[in-house]
Amino acid sequence: MFPEQIIFITLLINFVGYFFYIKDIFYGQNKPNLVSWFIWMLAPFIGVFFQVKAGVGLSALPVFLAGFGPFIVLMVLMWNKNAYWKISSLDMVCGGLALLSLIFYILTHNLGLSILFAILSDALAFIPTFIKSWKLPDNESGYVYLVGIIGNTLGLLIIKDWSFAIYSFGVYLIIFNFIEVVILYRKKIFKKLFFS
Repeated sequence: MFPEQIIFITLLINFVGYFFYIKDIFYGQNKPNLVSWFIWMLAPFIGVFFQVKAGVGLSALPVFLAGFGPFIVLMVLMWNKNAYWKISSLDMVCGGLALLSLIFYILTHNLGLSILFAILSDALAFIPTFIKSWKLPDNESGYVYLVGIIGNTLGLLIIKDWSFAIYSFGVYLIIFNFIEVVILYRKKIFKKLFFS
């Protein structure tokens, strides 16, 4: 276990990752999915509320940043209307199910079950971005997903009480950010593994 102060490194890492991601939005290299980013903003903010209720200390910071970064991205997208991926019916279905999961998350009085609903909501929001990234990997950059892996790993390294409510959201974020990175860079990874 590392000292809690190491978590402040995630602030710097997140700032750098989101700076480059937002820069790519302005240059037209990123076209984020609005539904994904809205849920990614909402679910972590609610998740932090429940984590703090469970007694989490600074290890909740990466989850908070997982919501704050999308908030900034959404503000940029609202300002630059040509920068986002158009909403499809699949996006609406995933977004609706994600919002329904968030409602269950809020209404459930069992902390562990609440966290599961938060994870489900956030995971449903990943689906449209996974599909978009698979079809058009050049419309998404991997900066924030790499930052998500690093920041949440640091968050796990300072946990003192390894209860499900405390570690689960961070573990989930590491796994799903890793999947997105593999989807985005699969051609380069495949090429290096088999043709280098």
